[in-house]
Amino acid sequence: MTTREREVLAALGQGLSNAALAEELSISEATAKTHVSRVLAKLDCASRVQAAIRAREAGLV
Repeated sequence: MTTREREVLAALGQGLSNAALAEELSISEATAKTHVSRVLAKLDCASRVQAAIRAREAGLV
């Protein structure tokens, strides 16, 4: 997982929406959606909630 994807995962762990995530990371909302999709695929998660739980378990939040 890339550094940016770890940042996105941490943001998911905080419960941020795509729009809020994009604003926090200074990227477009479309780019945020792409990163979220890649994080979900790499972690084999079916939802943002599952990814958020993994972020918390990993101590990213």
